[in-house]
Amino acid sequence: MKLSTRRAVPALALTLTLLATAACGGSDGGDDPGGDAAGGTLTAAGPIPIENLDPHGPSSMDAGTQLAARALFSQLVVSTGPGEFTGDLATGWEPNDDTSRWTFTLRDGVEFSDGEPVDADAVVASFERVLELQGPLAGNFVDYQVEAPDEATVVFDAGKPDASFVAKISSFFVTPPDVDEAFFQDPVGSGPFVVESFEPGQALRMTPNPTYWDGPPALEELVFQSIPEVSARMTALQTGEVDVTWAMPDDQIPALQGDTSITVESVDSPGVLTMWMNSAEETLQEAAVRRALWQAVDFGEITASLFPETGSAADSVVSPVVLGYAPQEPVTYDPEAAKAALDDAGFDYDTTLRMQFSQPQFRQLAQAVASDLAEIGVQVEPLEKEQAVFLEDLLALKWDINIQQIGSQGYDAATNLGRLYPCAAGRTGYCNEDLDELLAAAEATSDTAEREDLYAQATQIVWDDAVGMYPMFVGMPYAWRSGVEGFVPASDSLPYFTRVTNSES
Repeated sequence: MKLSTRRAVPALALTLTLLATAACGGSDGGDDPGGDAAGGTLTAAGPIPIENLDPHGPSSMDAGTQLAARALFSQLVVSTGPGEFTGDLATGWEPNDDTSRWTFTLRDGVEFSDGEPVDADAVVASFERVLELQGPLAGNFVDYQVEAPDEATVVFDAGKPDASFVAKISSFFVTPPDVDEAFFQDPVGSGPFVVESFEPGQALRMTPNPTYWDGPPALEELVFQSIPEVSARMTALQTGEVDVTWAMPDDQIPALQGDTSITVESVDSPGVLTMWMNSAEETLQEAAVRRALWQAVDFGEITASLFPETGSAADSVVSPVVLGYAPQEPVTYDPEAAKAALDDAGFDYDTTLRMQFSQPQFRQLAQAVASDLAEIGVQVEPLEKEQAVFLEDLLALKWDINIQQIGSQGYDAATNLGRLYPCAAGRTGYCNEDLDELLAAAEATSDTAEREDLYAQATQIVWDDAVGMYPMFVGMPYAWRSGVEGFVPASDSLPYFTRVTNSES
């Protein structure tokens, strides 16, 4: 039996939205401001532990950090689909004629939970901190400058056209000025919740922010609990220790579907199972070698076996729900041809490739890939790492093959292709000046058809040069207990809980 599936966002062409509508409770679609009714306690257990609450630094694009940030801090805008945005801190935004400057108007009267104003100075300080720390988020804003003409206006200047800026800025969160790393152990924010306690990698406990601009949440307490072992997380959901979870492994889904106290639902996702190959390593410098390794793995069989509910064969670097999706010719499994190509390239079979991952659901995948590669004499060592170590090694290129599910923030290829694949990003060891030119041109035009064509050309380069293996589009399954009301699954795996209640607690 398959999951019930609904398309969370249509694969629409991008339309530049110049003026925002008011956000409803942090964009989860609710209109009720919470009132005086107690909504109980809710415990959510996502697939990735929350190690860090700093949305500006090295963990800025980590799924755990982004999940926490949506509860604790405010965004300027929230992305609801390709080219679709709603305002959070911002009530309006508008580009100049060539989209090189974007002017945002801020919502009046918003305060941090300590009573200080969320004004243009706070936005400027937060953005400048992103640039200073040079974390993954900063890759979206190379050479940007920001200024505040007055307390309600912020102007972002790229120095060149950037039609995708609104999609990029949807991953940006505003904190008070003059913060440091110590601040994020017990941070002050302007989001719907405030920190009650935080144990990195274990649990984040939050209570409603009574001064939240759109009214305090209905829940009395929200807990993000880390349960690394999948079987333990599923058991916790079935016993009621956990109320909501998502990204469940396919082999666990049938048991949840058979439980009448649990709702299971899947949404289309911008996520793509991505296996970068480190082009900076001598063994993997040649595109022919990388493509041969891809060809040597039977991803059709692996997907059918391990991901029958949530996986579908990928034919692009970005998902079909993302602006910039362009289908490519699938890589056909052919181990004999792969072995011949490696031999022709002089591949060193004495080399052991380090294949790193951090999420437990990738264990069997890593083993299956290693087994297929071993069939043609390629040695692979799967390395499961704690999330913090994984992120550190990822940025330092201390790996040969890196397994990750990668999405596109804002449902725009600019936040995937444009952020991760330019030479300056240094994320994969791969550098191609022709690709850089295409990505820069895609950012520079507001013509949707032209952007799509440029991203199609860029995708073909990434695909043909096998910067990574891209075997599977990822559906996002959610499960929640019957007492949970008002929960809306998020296709980007980062749900909001502002208007959720739990009658079982």
